[in-house]
Amino acid sequence: MSKTIYRREYDVLLTLIEKHRKDSGLTQVACSTALGRPQSFMSDVETGSRRLDIVQLRDLCNVLGIEFQVLIAEFETSLSADAGSTGR
Repeated sequence: MSKTIYRREYDVLLTLIEKHRKDSGLTQVACSTALGRPQSFMSDVETGSRRLDIVQLRDLCNVLGIEFQVLIAEFETSLSADAGSTGR
């Protein structure tokens, strides 16, 4: 099994995180600050160079104003849609 950061699923998650950050009107800097993290934190997350654990993902959802369960449901829906469009 390949490392998580190289899997299609991780790309889908990163795309959703960036989408919700932008939809919330937060910059990467503002989001990082709200999380009490260094300025580069969100940039590193969105480029995939920093992985999030489940607790950090939940905290991020709180900052972005999206319920954790909603993000997970959207993630699953996006995976299904993506798999259908690629013929998988």
